[in-house]
Amino acid sequence: MMKIGIFFGGISREREISFAGGRTVYDNLDKQLFEPVPIFVDSLGNFIHLDWSFVYKGTVRDFYPPVPSVPANLSGFQMYVESLGKLSEEQLNEMASLVGQRVKPDDFGQLFDFAFLALHGPYGEDGNLQGLLEWYGIPYSGAGVLSSAIGIDKITQKKLFSDLGLVTPDYRVIDANDLTEDQVATTFTSLKEALGMPLVVKAPRQGSSLGVSIVKEDSVEAFQAAAKKSLFIEEVKREQWISLSDEDKMRFVHDFVDVRLGIGLPVYVNGDSEKILYNPKELYDHLASELEEKGNDMVSYQSLDAEERLLIEQHVKGREFSCIVVEDEDAQPLALPPTEIVRGNEGVFDYRSKYLPGMSRKVTPIDLPIEKVREIQSKCEELYTKLQFDVYARIDGFVTESGEVFLNDPNTTSGMMPSSFFFHQAAEIGLNPSQFLTFIIRTSLACRIRSGKNTVVTKPLLKELDQQIAQLSSDDQQKRRVGVIMGGYSSERHISVESGRNIYEKLASSHKYEAIPIFLTGSNEHHEIYELPINIMLKDNADDIKLKIEQALSGEKHEVLTEAIQKASKITDKYAAGACFDPKPLNYDTLKERVDAVFIALHGRPGEDGAVQKHLNEKGIPYNGSDVDSSEITIDKFATTEILGEKEVFVAEHMLLQKADWQNDAKAAIDEVESKFNYPLIAKPADDGCSSAVVMVKNRNTLEFFAEAMFRNEEEVAEDLRNKLHLDKNEEFPSKQKILIEELISAKDADHFLEITGGMLTKWHEDGTRTYEVFEPSEALASGEILSLEEKFLAGEGQNITPPRFSPDADEQKWISDAVRKDLENVAKILNVQGYCRIDAFVRIWKEEKRVETIIIEVNSLPGMTPATCIFHQAAINGYKPYDFIDNILEYGRQRTEAKLSR
Repeated sequence: MMKIGIFFGGISREREISFAGGRTVYDNLDKQLFEPVPIFVDSLGNFIHLDWSFVYKGTVRDFYPPVPSVPANLSGFQMYVESLGKLSEEQLNEMASLVGQRVKPDDFGQLFDFAFLALHGPYGEDGNLQGLLEWYGIPYSGAGVLSSAIGIDKITQKKLFSDLGLVTPDYRVIDANDLTEDQVATTFTSLKEALGMPLVVKAPRQGSSLGVSIVKEDSVEAFQAAAKKSLFIEEVKREQWISLSDEDKMRFVHDFVDVRLGIGLPVYVNGDSEKILYNPKELYDHLASELEEKGNDMVSYQSLDAEERLLIEQHVKGREFSCIVVEDEDAQPLALPPTEIVRGNEGVFDYRSKYLPGMSRKVTPIDLPIEKVREIQSKCEELYTKLQFDVYARIDGFVTESGEVFLNDPNTTSGMMPSSFFFHQAAEIGLNPSQFLTFIIRTSLACRIRSGKNTVVTKPLLKELDQQIAQLSSDDQQKRRVGVIMGGYSSERHISVESGRNIYEKLASSHKYEAIPIFLTGSNEHHEIYELPINIMLKDNADDIKLKIEQALSGEKHEVLTEAIQKASKITDKYAAGACFDPKPLNYDTLKERVDAVFIALHGRPGEDGAVQKHLNEKGIPYNGSDVDSSEITIDKFATTEILGEKEVFVAEHMLLQKADWQNDAKAAIDEVESKFNYPLIAKPADDGCSSAVVMVKNRNTLEFFAEAMFRNEEEVAEDLRNKLHLDKNEEFPSKQKILIEELISAKDADHFLEITGGMLTKWHEDGTRTYEVFEPSEALASGEILSLEEKFLAGEGQNITPPRFSPDADEQKWISDAVRKDLENVAKILNVQGYCRIDAFVRIWKEEKRVETIIIEVNSLPGMTPATCIFHQAAINGYKPYDFIDNILEYGRQRTEAKLSR
């Protein structure tokens, strides 16, 4: 079996996306062909053979630098390793030993046979690492040294575009001398005359649209602000800083340090080139000193790795697309169906737009006349050939209103997130993520052989891999079929799709299961069920999937997709023989014939309420999670809290605000709430999934707005009401009959207070009894007042510390953890939870009294199973890889159903 070293993390600002992408590769590699070896690259450039459990942390900062390596005065901050300043070799080795083992390039050959590169930006996709691997004789994925060097440098690309006769937006290059106070106005004027307005300002050697702005306003100040953003300069004004509360100041520093949101650390203090700030505390103290104590009007910082030049481009008004070009087995370029990028705003397709759901939509293929789409594909193949790219590339561009095609920003490494263009377009030719990764590895080996380097090693690897791929189709006949049900019609249907896709991918890359994606929609009265082809499963969200199902069933077939399938038929036949391209309607009877078991990846109603479970019980289909009785209780937060309170479990003070009472007399209904609770309080739906429309209410007006929105009769929340509740543009808000009102839980007089979330797994025994394996919980860190859906479930968004920081003393940490986990187990037993679950709670700790209060917030019978959810971090501590965890969950369901049927 070939060992695949997965390089992820890295030095660049895209390290979090790289970390999440590396995890995607780690999970999706076909375990019948490959053994993954995680090679984490820290932000100092050290290589660490990472213990597999850390692969499943939400962000790099959740585990590295390790907590014991962080000085006590910095323990309140999460940071990257460069914030620790200059470290000795001994310190670096000791730090690495807490998460794995530091390795040198001459160790690579003993650890793995092939390097899969999931790194982005400088030192990842610029040819540096590719050259290092060639020197040490390690074959690697993707582009070679030359094409990587071209792919990272936007200025060099522009020159080559011109020399090779490729059409691209006009441009100019400027440097810091053009931005001085006496030159900036002249520079701006000359750029406007040459390129027109708006202007696109870019940092030329960053990936993923980092440091990119559009200057729309005809003002020198707007141009300066954009230039400073691309030079990674941050200016903080006194009035801005002193207007913040202490909590908001900490949040400002948090965002500044986050390389996705701010310029990161370390930074120079502008005007004092000798002064470098390394860590968040130094930054906080410097801001306070300069802006509060000294009363300066402004302080300015610049990242240590800022660039010296800027690329200024003509703004092309048109429809934006991205096209993956791959090589077939004859080394000829093949453009996959191009995807149109439809943004939720008028800004640039930047880092957040690319990687955060809801910020943009992907429409494949771009909706243009067939000849124009063919032209895009032809031009992308031409560019791929002329720039001497290898294996695959992602090429971005625009189509203007007049039909002119501009190509821009070719990338030799694409994002590896589950919903990225990389997998999205491969699905259109029938390849699931696991199959596409196999294709990329095989194509990369062939490319390295053509380079003529180290072929004595690479040729046998390729020969053996081809033999193993040919054997796979016969092995698939013995696999257990699992239908992964995702979607639904609750406000959490999009998160359900993220969970379902993740479960599908974990099972599809295993030796034991055949994963079958199933989409559920409809209503409480009638569930509509469909088996999905892989290309529809990987659409942006649940609503897109539903639309594509309707179009397919009505007979719509896009000619571009049909052509792509035909052109790629040799690839599809080799890696995904028998791939299906059309959805198939099912019902619960035909579902029983199609699958051996079901994994319910639904959230809210239906799914967590027992409705789907009733149907599956009737058909004798095994499934994950709790049975009907427990699900019907835990979906109802009020009923759950009432039951637990009666059993003397600590819960928040609570009451129901009913729609009927509100409609009868809104003032009296609010008066009753105010007679029982002080502000701030928590308001949320009484019967929906976690974090759905959960709001901290600070005054009567907000409570009235919340009730008006929740108790509305219309489908959508009125625009003025959305603004009053500060709802994001795409944020859904359910309509309900009941609102659960809870006290805001606080520390009171406890020594220590924190929010946690704890998962567990149940074990089936032959006598019908079960035992609970309660994991170490995670400490949940919210960036705002309430932990959001994104922070809970989206890669790189939330920050969780597992185990939680109950105490710096090891003995104290143990007894507190034991007490909390005992409380969580007690809750699960009271509610008859089965299979697995996640329980959210607050913890108060009195250390001298050795007393703990675990205040239960809610119990999730079907917790989110997205790649970043912390239940995977917790399971990893107990030795379960995500696949093993999912396998145990499915096994419990199988044993339970077999026991029922044998009665």
